[in-house]
Amino acid sequence: MELLMLSGGVLLVLVLALFLAYWLWPGVLLKAYNWFWRRRLGLVVRYSYSGGYRFCYSSRGTPAGTTPSLLLLHGFSANKDMWLPLVMFLPRNQHVVCVDMPGHEGTSRTGAEDYSIQGQVSRIHQFVQSIGLDKRPFHLAGGSMGGNVAGVYAATYPQHLSSVTLICPAGLVYPKETEFISRLRNMEPSQQQERIALIPSTLQELEDMLELCCYNRPRLPRQVMKGLLNNRMSHNSFYKELFREIAGEKSRQSLQDSLHRITAPAQVIWGKEDQVLHVSGATVLQEALANCQVDLLENCGHSVTLERPRKVANLIADFLSAQNVSGDNTKKHS
Repeated sequence: MELLMLSGGVLLVLVLALFLAYWLWPGVLLKAYNWFWRRRLGLVVRYSYSGGYRFCYSSRGTPAGTTPSLLLLHGFSANKDMWLPLVMFLPRNQHVVCVDMPGHEGTSRTGAEDYSIQGQVSRIHQFVQSIGLDKRPFHLAGGSMGGNVAGVYAATYPQHLSSVTLICPAGLVYPKETEFISRLRNMEPSQQQERIALIPSTLQELEDMLELCCYNRPRLPRQVMKGLLNNRMSHNSFYKELFREIAGEKSRQSLQDSLHRITAPAQVIWGKEDQVLHVSGATVLQEALANCQVDLLENCGHSVTLERPRKVANLIADFLSAQNVSGDNTKKHS
């Protein structure tokens, strides 16, 4: 009887703690949820130190077999947990690494030299070397800003990659322009500091950002939205500094300028209803890259890994399998 009462008391305390966290500290509760999700998926958070710089990443499995390791690069103002919905649908034996990009979450925050696209490429290569991912060719995938970095990385370090996936990548000259880019281009310099749609500072601005990034946006409870906003707000000054770098003249067309140097087999995934970066960029990549597979997703916006995680995971897994078969055939015929 006492044991039953004790168990009931513990359960009551847990329920009360969750209730208080939901109403008072929703941001903390969201972080706890991501911790639980990582544990469930077998992802372990690790740190790597190189030259006084700290990288934070999560990983599952080890390099093995014929399938290359998969390194995932998230987009602007996201973090390694952006990939959790996708990792859930990847083969369990796939070695996967999700890293916080320079300045994001648990990775060192330094200065502008690391936030340009080329600066991020250099830091990601430092990370690759620090965990020994360069010991054999690996597959690199990135979305949006991370897609820009992944493409320039493929052009800069072709010997380290088996293939690359670019998901709605930035850094191109788009045949058509989205309204978001048009408005950004026409803003006065003084306005750009305060009115960047991807850096919300109110609940309404967060709602607007989700509408911009998703074709079918998730309908989240108000407290969850508060948690998301709370977890972002303290980083907004960094996001503004980062945005100035990646939207500046040095980085704006960095992927476009690097296309002629990409030799790895490439996969392009894009949401047809992308309102941030126009889907016409897929045509640019297909015409510029000799070995390029393009997959356009119906009824999907910019945040494809949030809207269609199973589809994107299957596309990447199938692409890796096809590359393995192609590589085996090449060896047999050589």
